[in-house]
Amino acid sequence: MLLGKIGDRVSGILNRGDDQKRVKGSVVLMKKNVLEFNPLSASVNVGSSLLDRVGDFLGNGISIQLVSGHSAGKVGKEAHLENWLTSLPALTPGDSLFRVTFEWDESIGVPEALIIKNNHLDEFFLKTITLEDVPGEGIVCFICNSWVYPAGRYKHTRVFFRNKSYLPSATPEPLLKYRKEELESLRGNGKGERKEWDRVYDYDVYNDLGDPDKGSKYVRQTLGGSSEFPYPRRGRTGRAPNRTDPKTESRLKRVNLMKPLDPLEALDIYVPRDERFGHLKMSDFLAYGLKSLSQSIKPALEHYFDQTRNEFDNFQEVYDLYEGGFKLPTAVLDTIRKTVPFNMLKELFRTDGEQFLRFPVPHVIKVDKSAWRTDAEFGREMLAGVHPIAIRRLEEFPPASKLDHKVYGDQTSKITEDHIEKNLEGLSVYEALYTNKLFILDHHDSFMPYLTRINSTATKTYASRTLLLLKNDGTLKPLAIELSLPHPKGDQFGAVSKVYTPAEEGVEATIWQLAKAYAAVNDSGYHQLISHWLNTHAVIEPFVIATNRQLSVLHPIYKLLQPHYRDTMNINALARQTLINAEGILESTVFPGKYALEMSAVVYKNWVFTEQALPADLLKRGMAVKDPNSPHGLRLLIEDYPFAADGLEIWSAIKSWVEEYCSFYYKADDTVQNDSELQAWWKEVRDVGHGDKKDESWWPKMLTREELVESCTIIIWISSALHAAVNFGQYPYAGYLPNRPTVSRRFMPEEGTPEYEQLKSDPEKGFLLTITSEFQTLIGVSLIEILSRHASDEVYLGQRDYDDWTAEAGPLQAFERFGRKLAQIEDKMMSKNKDTNLKNRAGPVNFPYTLLHPNGEEGLSAKGIPNSISI
Repeated sequence: MLLGKIGDRVSGILNRGDDQKRVKGSVVLMKKNVLEFNPLSASVNVGSSLLDRVGDFLGNGISIQLVSGHSAGKVGKEAHLENWLTSLPALTPGDSLFRVTFEWDESIGVPEALIIKNNHLDEFFLKTITLEDVPGEGIVCFICNSWVYPAGRYKHTRVFFRNKSYLPSATPEPLLKYRKEELESLRGNGKGERKEWDRVYDYDVYNDLGDPDKGSKYVRQTLGGSSEFPYPRRGRTGRAPNRTDPKTESRLKRVNLMKPLDPLEALDIYVPRDERFGHLKMSDFLAYGLKSLSQSIKPALEHYFDQTRNEFDNFQEVYDLYEGGFKLPTAVLDTIRKTVPFNMLKELFRTDGEQFLRFPVPHVIKVDKSAWRTDAEFGREMLAGVHPIAIRRLEEFPPASKLDHKVYGDQTSKITEDHIEKNLEGLSVYEALYTNKLFILDHHDSFMPYLTRINSTATKTYASRTLLLLKNDGTLKPLAIELSLPHPKGDQFGAVSKVYTPAEEGVEATIWQLAKAYAAVNDSGYHQLISHWLNTHAVIEPFVIATNRQLSVLHPIYKLLQPHYRDTMNINALARQTLINAEGILESTVFPGKYALEMSAVVYKNWVFTEQALPADLLKRGMAVKDPNSPHGLRLLIEDYPFAADGLEIWSAIKSWVEEYCSFYYKADDTVQNDSELQAWWKEVRDVGHGDKKDESWWPKMLTREELVESCTIIIWISSALHAAVNFGQYPYAGYLPNRPTVSRRFMPEEGTPEYEQLKSDPEKGFLLTITSEFQTLIGVSLIEILSRHASDEVYLGQRDYDDWTAEAGPLQAFERFGRKLAQIEDKMMSKNKDTNLKNRAGPVNFPYTLLHPNGEEGLSAKGIPNSISI
C-alpha cells in the first residue's frame, strides 16, 4: 500500500504530457531542520514517515496555484515541486532550490498571487518563488520570507502576493478578498494562548516582568494602561495569569540548556513565527548566550560572590579582565559547565581552563589606558560617546527644576557663580550663558523622585547635574558637578546638594573623579533605561504590530517600513524574559534596580513622537537653532558635535528617500486621506499601540503627504540610526566599567571618615569600592559584549535582502540613489575623522566616531547602521 502510493507520486511527476504549454519557475526554501543548532544539513527529519520523506525529496508535498489578477480571479491547477537542486553557487548555505512547472492558462494572465499548501509534517521557511517567461510579462517575482506550517494549522489558505505594491483603492478586484483575509488572519481574535505556528499580532501591557508566585521580591508594577505608569504596548502572548495576581501574566519555565538547540526554544516566548531571528545572524548564539548568562552564569557567580568579598583592588586588576581573564574556583566552573555547553562557553565567554572570563579590549582603552580619566574625554563622550543625546544648552542660571514644588519643594540648583566663574576663560557667567557657551547634562529631575527608594537598597547614589563650558577650540570643559539627595525630613523640603569642581592634585582630584563617576552612573542608567530601551526598543514595537495588522504586504508603506522591523519583536521578547524582568540582568547591573522599568514609565509621560525627529530633538535641547541658509535648515551651536553632524546627514538622506518613495504612490494629500489601510494603521498606532497617549494633540493627523513622509522618516530614524548610535558603542565605551560605571555603592566620602582616609592613601581602591562591584562588572560586561556585536548577516541602511524587493522601477531607482548618497556621506565622515581640527571626533582616547557610518563590519566594530532594532 505504502509503496504503491510512492509509485503513484513518482509516476505523476515523471509521466506528464508535453502538449500543454507550461510556465517554469524556481522555489527557494529552507527546511526546518536546517535551523537546528548543530550542523547545517538538508536531511529529512527522523520523525517523518517514509512516505513524507520521499515526498520531501521530490517536493510533492508542497502545492502551488497561480491566482489571476483579472476580474475573473481564476485560480490555476496545482503544481508541485520537482527536482531538488542544491549545487547552484548563488544559494545561501542551507537553502534548497526546487523547480516547479505550471500548466499555463491564458485566461489567468500575469499571476498576481500564489496559493501555497504544505502537506508535510513539518514547517519550512519559504524565501522566494520566481516565474520565468510569463507571457506578456517575462519574470515575475514573489518575495515570501515566511514560515509555512502544515495546512491543518491554518484557518485560511496561505497566500503570497507578487512583489508589486497597490494602494487599497487600486488593488485588482480578485486580490481584495485575499488581501482582506490575510489581514484578518494576522489580527486574530484576541483570545487564547498563542502557539508557535500562529501568525497573530496583538497588543498587551507589560504585565509579564514580575513573578509574584515566587514571592514579594519578584512583584513588579504593570506598565501601560494607567495614567500613573503609561507605556507602549508589547506583543500579546496570552499566557495564563499568575495565581497570586491574576492581572499579571505567568513567566516561562527555565529551559534546559543541555538540550540541542531548537530554534523555537532559543526564544521560547511567543512572537509571530516570521518575527523570529534568522539562523545566520549569530542569533542562536545571541539567544542561547543570554539564556546562559541569565540562567546559569549569573546565578553561579552570584553564589560565589555571596561567599567571598572579592573586589578590584586597583585598575590593573580591571585591565586583567582583558589581558588575562578572570580566574574562578573549580567548583564554580563545574557548576557553570554542567548547564552551559562547551561550545557556547568557548564562543561567548572564551573559557580556557580556569581563566573563565576574558574579554576583548574595549576601544576606549586600546590606545591609552588612562585617557578616559581626563576631563576632556569626559566632556567629549557627551557629544560622541555611547549616549550623545542627553546634553543640552543651559538656558537659565542657576539650573532650574520642573518637579512639582508642592511635592518636592525647592529643587533649584545650588551651583553658584563662585563655583564656575574662575574656569570660564575670562567670561562672566551671564556672558557665557547668552553667547551659548554653557551646556548641561541634567539627570536631576529623572532620578530625584526615586532616590529615597533606590538608596534604601545596596545602591547609594545621587541625582546629578553637570555644567560644561564650550571652549574656543570646540571642546567641552566640565565646570561643576552637583550631587543631590532628598531632604532627610521629607521630599517636600527640597534637595540637599553639594557642588564639586575640577581638581588635579591630592585627595581633591580623587573626589573630582568620584563626582564624575556619580554623574556617569546617572548617565548610564538613563542611557540604558530611557534612551536605549524605552525610546528605541519599546516605542517601536507598537508600530511593528500595527503595521502587520493594518497594512497589507501589498501596501507600499508596508514595503517601506517592514525592513526596519526585522527581529525587533524577537529581541524585545527575549529582553522581557531575561534582561528587564524582575531580578533580571538589567536590575542586577544598573543602579535603579527593581525600580528601573517603573522609572522608565514615568519618563514616558513626556515622550512626544514628533520630537523623536533629529532636527526637532536638537532644537528642543538647544543644541541647534533654525537657519534657512544651512544645509539641513539648522545650525549646530557646537559645530564639532559628531553625533549631530553625522546624524543630520543620515536624517536628511532618509527623509529624501522616503519623500521620493511616497511621492511615487501618493500624488496628492487626498490620496493619503482616502487610503483606508493607512488611516486604520495610524489610528491603531495612536489609540492602541501608544494608547496611553492617544489624547495628545501632537500626534500627526495623517492628512497630508508631508505628515506621512515625516512620520515614516521618524520611524526609520529610530529603528536604524538612533538605535545604532546608542547601542553599538556600549562595549567600546562601557566595556571598561570605570569609564561608565552603572552602580555606586557608597556615598561620597566625607572628610574625617575612614573612607576619606582611604581615598588619600589608596585612591584607586577607594574609587573601585565606590563604583560597580566585581560581580556586577563581570555580568554587565558579559551582557554588553553580546549586545554590541554586529551580526554576520546584518542588513544595513540602504540595503535590502533582495534586489527585486519591488517590481516598480521608480522606487528601485530612488533606493539606488539613497544607497549612493549614504556612501558619499560615509566618505565625508571618514574625512572628518582625519581632520585634526575636529577634536571631538576621536578625542584623548583616539577612538574615531564611526557609530553612524552607514555600512558596518561584523563583530565589535562600533561601525554601521543596521536597518532595524535587531539586538
